[in-house]
Amino acid sequence: MIHRERLVDQFLELVRIGSVSKREGEVARRLTATLQDMGAQVEVDDAGERVGADTGNLIARFPGTISDAAPLLLCSHMDTVAPGDHPNPVVDGDVIRSDGTTVLGGDDKAGIGAILEAVRAVHAHGVPHGPLEVVFTICEEIGLVGAKHFDVGRLRARRGLVLDCDGVHELITRAPAANRMQVTVHGLEAHAGLCPEQGISAIRVAAEAIAAMRLGRVDGETTANVGVIQGGLATNIVPNRVVLRAETRSLDPAKLAGQTEHMVQCFHEAAARHRVTVEGRLHTARAEARVERDYERMAVADDAAIVQIVRRAAERRGVPLRIRATGVGCDGNVFNARGLEVANLGCGMREIHTVHEWVDARDMVATAALLVETIRLAAARD
Repeated sequence: MIHRERLVDQFLELVRIGSVSKREGEVARRLTATLQDMGAQVEVDDAGERVGADTGNLIARFPGTISDAAPLLLCSHMDTVAPGDHPNPVVDGDVIRSDGTTVLGGDDKAGIGAILEAVRAVHAHGVPHGPLEVVFTICEEIGLVGAKHFDVGRLRARRGLVLDCDGVHELITRAPAANRMQVTVHGLEAHAGLCPEQGISAIRVAAEAIAAMRLGRVDGETTANVGVIQGGLATNIVPNRVVLRAETRSLDPAKLAGQTEHMVQCFHEAAARHRVTVEGRLHTARAEARVERDYERMAVADDAAIVQIVRRAAERRGVPLRIRATGVGCDGNVFNARGLEVANLGCGMREIHTVHEWVDARDMVATAALLVETIRLAAARD
């Protein structure tokens, strides 16, 4: 039922179009034409204008053949991480990989390709189905920004799938919530050669704070990272200011709160240890922390309708289905937080966010086939 050559050709067409975050316009125009040729009504929302991108999210609607069946949402994102300009995919048998100069873009064009091929197969083979609402988002890679600026009120579907994960025949039902933080450490400038003892190095304060933190894999549900450090003016000036950006994620809200508090407290404690008196005036280092929730967790119950539909689809296909958690967020986090029931279906991308990224065409075929059966059963269930 799945047309392998058509699927691969579509995937190659898409990955050859560079579409790093906020520059998805060209691939969006290509997808708009493709979706319209497939019989969809296509809309573009105003998310691009609101976030400074060159296009908005795409919403495509395919009418169902079963009038009273509930609509099903299918979603992937159009953007890729950098380096993503002028990709040159290399085909080696079933494997399609980057040439090593850019990412491939399988994250998430493998998901887009599987959705397009599944819908084509459904139509070509007369598979009964309910209405399909396809959403291709922008700016997922820079914080799920397109989904955050998408109005779910535009959708009739109350459940569906995001295709945006590695592996195949895997369904992600749990993903972490995340906090991002910006911390500014204030010290005291002084001449580094003439009177360094009259200064307080903000870099040293920050280093002590980071050294005291639990970072990396904190436990089985929690991770943390300090990713950006900016500060200092010259080597001959004791630095009086450093700005750091960090994050923590957890499947457990209590652990997320605890890890966030721990990281912020490390900065405050390190700052409190550094003080100096200059010309009779006491100076103490200080830290200012701003914490924001990046996205909420995804927690889809094992007995949720979308999970049961995909489980039955895998059984019908005679393939094992692994249901698991992940340590990364996706557009599904946003949709679930807004009242939809959305799980994340693996679509075969490998070594993502690196110039070694690759996909196996057999995995994309398997994903599309599972999706066809899911579309069929979603209509039969309601």
